[in-house]
Amino acid sequence: MNAVEEEERSAPTERAPAKVLVKSYGCQMNVYDATRMADLLGREGYAETNSEEDADLVILNTCHIREKAAEKIYSELGKLAIAKRALNAQGRDMKIVVAGCVAQAEGEEVLKRQRAVDLVVGPQSYHRLPELLRQAKKGARVADTDFAVEDKFRTLPAPSRAQIRTRGVSAFVTVQEGCDKFCSFCVVPYTRGAEASRPVTEIIAETKRLVDAGVCEITLIGQNVNAYRGLDVDGRESNLARLLDRLARIEGLTRLRYTTSHPVDMAQELIDSHGAIPKLMPYVHLPVQSGSDRILKAMNRKHGADAYLSIVEKIRKVRPDVALSSDFIVGFPGESDADFEATMALARGVGFASSFSFKYSPRPGTPAADRDDQIEEKVKSERLAALQALLEEQRQAFNAATVGREVDVLFEKPGRHEGQIAGKSPYMQAVHVEGPTELIGREASVKIIAAGSNSLGARLMSEEAKA
Repeated sequence: MNAVEEEERSAPTERAPAKVLVKSYGCQMNVYDATRMADLLGREGYAETNSEEDADLVILNTCHIREKAAEKIYSELGKLAIAKRALNAQGRDMKIVVAGCVAQAEGEEVLKRQRAVDLVVGPQSYHRLPELLRQAKKGARVADTDFAVEDKFRTLPAPSRAQIRTRGVSAFVTVQEGCDKFCSFCVVPYTRGAEASRPVTEIIAETKRLVDAGVCEITLIGQNVNAYRGLDVDGRESNLARLLDRLARIEGLTRLRYTTSHPVDMAQELIDSHGAIPKLMPYVHLPVQSGSDRILKAMNRKHGADAYLSIVEKIRKVRPDVALSSDFIVGFPGESDADFEATMALARGVGFASSFSFKYSPRPGTPAADRDDQIEEKVKSERLAALQALLEEQRQAFNAATVGREVDVLFEKPGRHEGQIAGKSPYMQAVHVEGPTELIGREASVKIIAAGSNSLGARLMSEEAKA
């Protein structure tokens, strides 16, 4: 054997990087958390993958807001357990992590119910993932669902420009977490903790990093985003309206959005922002849940139907073209036919551009789950079908009303067909046009020419991007 052959034989084989698959369920906060987990693990040598077969680590970032959401996770875990056994039989060492709100709410129960799970980590603890994974790799089965004392956002590493670029031109930025409202149907205060806001300077710095890497649209998110009360550099408390104003001054940022709001925190200063900040898109997601004052009181929503309608009127006064969306729960314990009709009447009176509606789902540990006047499943299904039919009719009417209008579209990706590009209108509608891929990542003016069931067809007014 000559010296070259000896050197080649003794050279270490370069190992392929470990791969991580993060599957996120539920709210936009979970989508944001999933990206931050991927960023964090990228620093530990993990490359992202979309394939379970390629993954050395699978993280299910879970939602606990409804029973079906939680049960879906256990079903998914059953499939992953089979895949894990097969891969490990081939000499692989796949690890399975359950993160998010199911992890926070059920903790040790997840480990007991599914033996294939290696690690359970709550939404306030995922910044400790690297250390927890090291414990899991030593054979420990770990559950970390403590509410962290330290600020996880200061602990998490900033994503690289390359990581940001792979995720497109729109991004979420968490500004507020947790909830102090304690709606009687909701587990969020128990899984996400009390309301807490990030400092203004941290949010500005994160937004600038995203914009510098090519992001054009930022959506500020929080469980109650309009309850934002972060400290500014002068040590004084800021609010969401003032934060939006600061962010709107960032050069290169085209669009601003925020979600999800609570009616109780919808202050006039924030409403006025929709008329004063051109970059703030005319779209407001404002959950009402019910149109019945009696049910709203039982839900502990702290607002009535008239208060909600007053907010809608104020928003439309400063921004007449605003698109409104909402959340509804039907079949809440004790809901009568008259209560449900009040919900239908509120929906008819507002006219929503889009909405999300669900049957009430009892969540263990919440006050509403213990009530003895639960509604029959058949009645809940009938009411949901009636409400969804009305809301869908309103959605289609809103879309049809945009035909013939000129709007600006932020193009995000290639369309469904060759030669097409796709993006979002200011009103969160999907729009498809025939156009060059050079417009992806830019905003351009289009004329809406057709309304389909789930998207709009448009024609470019000019192939020149605005910015």
